This record gives sequence, C-alpha cells and structure tokens, in this order.
Amino acid sequence: MDKIKRVEESEVFKRSHQFTLLIYKITKTFPSLEKFGLVPQMTRAAASLCTNLMEGSHRLNRAEYRQFTGIAKGSAGELKYQLTLAKDLGYLVEDEYNRLKFELEEISRMLNGLIKALSSTKH
Repeated sequence: MDKIKRVEESEVFKRSHQFTLLIYKITKTFPSLEKFGLVPQMTRAAASLCTNLMEGSHRLNRAEYRQFTGIAKGSAGELKYQLTLAKDLGYLVEDEYNRLKFELEEISRMLNGLIKALSSTKH
C-alpha cells in the first residue's frame, strides 16, 4: 500500500465522499413520509463511510484503523439494501439504482483492499 499522509487524500475516501453527497441529493426527492424513515437511515449510512475512515485513520494503530474500515464496509452493506428498498418502493428508477449500486460496489471493493493492506504485517 502506498503511504498516504492523510486519509482524505485516498481514492476510497474521495469516492465515498462524492457518493455521500449524491445520496443526500437523491434522498431530497424522496416522499416526505420518508423524512423520519428511509432518508435518515440512508444519509447516516452514507456519511458513515467517510466518518469511520477518518476516525480509524486517527486511531493509535493499524488494527483500530482496520476495525473502523470494517465498520465503513458494514455501512456500505447496509446502504446496498437501502438502495434496493428505495428502488422497490419506486423512489429510484432502475438506471439510477444501477448507477448507485455499481459505485457502492466499487467503494466496497476499495474498502476490502484497504482492509487487506491494513491487515498485512508490513508497515
């Protein structure tokens, strides 16, 4: 893994941040009945991607960083279901759903790579 001075310089962080902004934008179009339901769940899960990467990178060791990256990956899984639910409820059209799902799968793959890199014994 290349040394990154700050996590916010990493590609996974940048893509997760852009994805989070997109989720906030898209959920503004959801019906008002979801104001206290699906919308806050989706925005929280999306924000959790970068939140956990940032917190983990500021922890004392690689094991803690890896743990928080794992939590971010869990949030990606949570969001994957929420996207499916939003599509099935008619809040997302198929093309939009497919685009979001693809990007989330790419982010999840990148998180897997970071977890593997943080698990290695090399520094």
